[in-house]
Amino acid sequence: MRLRVRKADLLASLVVFLVALPLCVGVAVASGVPAELGLVTGIVGGLVAGALPGSSLQVSGPAAGLTVLVYEAVRTYGLEVLGVVVFAAGVVQVGLGALRLGRWFRAVSVAVVQGMLAGIGIVLVAGQVYALGDVSAPASALGKVGGLVSLPGDADPVALAVGGGTIAVLLLWRRWAWGTRLVPGPLVAVVLAAGVTWGFDLDVRRVEVRGLLAAVRVPEAADFGRLAEVGVIGTVVAFALIASAESLFGAAAVDRLHQGARTDYDRELVAQGAGNAVCGVLGALPMTAVIVRSAANIEAGARTKVSRVLHGVWLLGFAVVVPGVLGVIPVAALAGLLVCAGCGLVPVREVGVLWRGHRGEAVVLVVTAGAVVVGNLIAGVVVGLALAVGKVAWDISHVHVEVEAGEQGDGLDGGDSSDGVVVVRVVGHATFLRLPKLLDALEALPRGCEVRLELGGLRHVDHACAAALEGWVAGRGRGRGVDQGAGAGGGSGGGG
Repeated sequence: MRLRVRKADLLASLVVFLVALPLCVGVAVASGVPAELGLVTGIVGGLVAGALPGSSLQVSGPAAGLTVLVYEAVRTYGLEVLGVVVFAAGVVQVGLGALRLGRWFRAVSVAVVQGMLAGIGIVLVAGQVYALGDVSAPASALGKVGGLVSLPGDADPVALAVGGGTIAVLLLWRRWAWGTRLVPGPLVAVVLAAGVTWGFDLDVRRVEVRGLLAAVRVPEAADFGRLAEVGVIGTVVAFALIASAESLFGAAAVDRLHQGARTDYDRELVAQGAGNAVCGVLGALPMTAVIVRSAANIEAGARTKVSRVLHGVWLLGFAVVVPGVLGVIPVAALAGLLVCAGCGLVPVREVGVLWRGHRGEAVVLVVTAGAVVVGNLIAGVVVGLALAVGKVAWDISHVHVEVEAGEQGDGLDGGDSSDGVVVVRVVGHATFLRLPKLLDALEALPRGCEVRLELGGLRHVDHACAAALEGWVAGRGRGRGVDQGAGAGGGSGGGG
C-alpha cells in the first residue's frame, strides 16, 4: 500500500513539474525579472511551503495573478527592492496565520476577489499581446489597453505567428482529453514553439539566461531601509493580502476537488508566509497557491504532500543541470501562454450567472475590474471593498412601513376621537440609508388622525432614524397615541 501511494505521488510530481516549468518561466519574464527567479520561487514553493502543514495537495509557485503588481513594483522601486518586499509580505502572512486570521479571508466578498483577478487578467493579456509581436508595451495599464489599436502595424509578423501558434496549440490540446492526461498542454505548446524557432533559425527574441546563482540576489541591509517608505509599505501590504486571498480561495477550490483532509487555513497561511520569506531572502518572485498546478496534482493521482515537495526537487534539478535550455524558448511563446492564463482570470461565465441571480454582486465585480484597469491594483481592491460594504449595508437596510386603519373610538390618551386610529408598524432595519423612505411614509399620513406608531418589529434603529422618529412624533403636536416602546430612542429594537 505504501509503495502504491509513493508511486502515485512520484508520477503526480512529474506531471506538476511539467506544468509548472513553463509557467514559472513565463510569469518571471512577464514580471520583468530574470527567468531563473521564477524557477527559484517554484522550487521554494515545493521544498518549503510544500513541506509545511496546511493543505496537503495544493501546489505553490509564482502566479499570473501577481504578475502586474510585481512588474509595477520592479519598475517603480527596482529589482533590488523586490526581495525586501516579498520577505516583508511573507512575515506579514506568518503573523496573520499565527493570529489565526486565515479563516477571515473567507469573509472577503468573492465578487471583489473575482473582480480583482479579472482586472489583473485584462491588464496581463493587454501587456502580453505586445510581447506576442516583440513590441515594447506602454507603462500604464490604461495605455496598454488603448495602444492595442495601433499594435498590428508595429508587430513583428514572425514573432506574432509563433505566439499565435502557441495559443492555437494550447486551445487544441485541451480538446484532446487523452493527450492532456499524458502531457500538459503548456509544455507541448512551448516545446513546439522552441523547436520550430530553433529548427528554422527564426529571428525572434528568446529568453535570456544568466544562470541560477547569478540571478539570485540576497537583499542587503541598506535595502531594508526602503521599508520606511510609504509606497513600499503599501506594496508589502498589497502583496501579503492579495497573495493570501488568492491562496486561501484556491484552497477552498482545491478542497472541492478531492475527498482527503480539508485545509487548515491558518496553517496554510503560515506556510505561504514562510515560503515568501525564503523567496524574499533569495530575491525571487512572491508565491501563491496556484489552482492550475494544484488541479493537475490531484488529477494525476497525488495522495500526500510528497508530490508537491518532489515537484520542487525536479525544478531544482532542471535549474542546476540544464538551465541553458531556457535560452531556446521564444518570448512570444511564453506570451501566448500567459495570454491564455490571463483570459482564464476573467470570469466571463460567472458574470453572466451573477447578473441573472445577484446583479449587485455582478456590478461589484465589473467595477472592481474596471478600477484595476483604469487605476491600479490597490485602488481597484479598495474601490471593490468599499462598494461591497456599501452594497451589504444597503441590502440589510430593509425597512417596511405598514399602515392599517384601526377602529373608531377612544384615543390612546383616553380622549374621544371621531376618526379611526391609524396603526403604523415599522419593520426591519431603520438606518440612514432608508430614512427618506421612512419619513415619506410617515409624512404622508393625514394630519387629523390619531396614530399608533409600533416599532416592535424593528431589529435595529440607528441614531439618525431614532432622531428622525422623535422629531416626527414631536411634530405631531403632543405626540398623543404614539407607542415608542420598541426602540424609538435610538439603539436596537427588540422583536415584537
